[in-house]
Amino acid sequence: MTTTETAGAILTIDLDVIKSNYKRLCQELNGTPCAAVVKADGYGLGVEPVAKALWDAGARTFFIAQIDEGIELRQILPDADIHVLVGFLHDSDAAYADYNLIPVLNTLDQIKRWNNRARCDLHVDTGMTRLGLSLDEVNQLPAGLGFDVLMTHLACADEKDHPLTHQQIRDFRQVREQISYKRASLSNSAGIFTGPEAHFDLGRPGCALYGINPTPHLPNPMGNPVRLQAKVLQVHEIDSQTSVGYGATHALKAGQQLATLALGYADGYLRSLSSKGVVYIGDQPAPVVGRVSMDVTSIDVTGLDCVEGQLVDVIGPHNPPDQLADKAGTIGYEILTSLGGRYMRVYRSG
Repeated sequence: MTTTETAGAILTIDLDVIKSNYKRLCQELNGTPCAAVVKADGYGLGVEPVAKALWDAGARTFFIAQIDEGIELRQILPDADIHVLVGFLHDSDAAYADYNLIPVLNTLDQIKRWNNRARCDLHVDTGMTRLGLSLDEVNQLPAGLGFDVLMTHLACADEKDHPLTHQQIRDFRQVREQISYKRASLSNSAGIFTGPEAHFDLGRPGCALYGINPTPHLPNPMGNPVRLQAKVLQVHEIDSQTSVGYGATHALKAGQQLATLALGYADGYLRSLSSKGVVYIGDQPAPVVGRVSMDVTSIDVTGLDCVEGQLVDVIGPHNPPDQLADKAGTIGYEILTSLGGRYMRVYRSG
């Protein structure tokens, strides 16, 4: 069993922050019910503790991507409303029936095969061009169908006043007039902050629950529940000109001090952070130097107090996932969902 002493890195997840983020989103929705998206293992943070925390915070409707994720979630939350975004795949009848899962139907063929046998949702494509019926296909729907959730997905809600967002809202309003449904859902995390015109009957946040900024043009309204700390394996005193890491891409000078961390791309610390990432020793930044390796990463600790066995912040109060993502040339979603399996995971609550 991994312990603090044997772990190369420790991932601490504050479930109370996730609960607080859910309640903050409910506040923004101002009375409109709020679901929770827990796909991809709860955005990399662990679906079981995350889903239980969200249930405790009041979430009753959950969205996941894959059928197997739905089966897993049913074992965790026996009374939850679980919706499967991938839709009704061939030969998945038993899984939906046995585990009381609700498919989000995406094609006319899926609708025909489902044949209104039980609760189902309908996904209409209003501009993402990824999943869902086109607006023309909506006109081909057989008469008499009824759906639980009528949904679409915003493509550019995180970009302030993007014209496609306004067009999607207009198109979704029109679709609502053509279809029988119980709840209409348009707002993802960013959509919730777009305004009441995007709220409809059900908010459907994902990334904001886990601390990713849903309003990149503004300060982050969400809390960061993640702290990743890597252990210093060795400290090097550089006494002559040399280089560090594969490819010798980073030159070193005499007088520099380096530390090697028990963290690499096998742990989800992306290789694109080579000579770009920054970790923190207390309040002091320490830049990544050279290439990120599979198991280790080197940092420049010149002038800093650093010793073998010390923990440094890879993700934390000074470097949240969005900031790390910016340096890696990606998005916070990828940072979280790439978090590896070798960490010692610690969940805090209460």
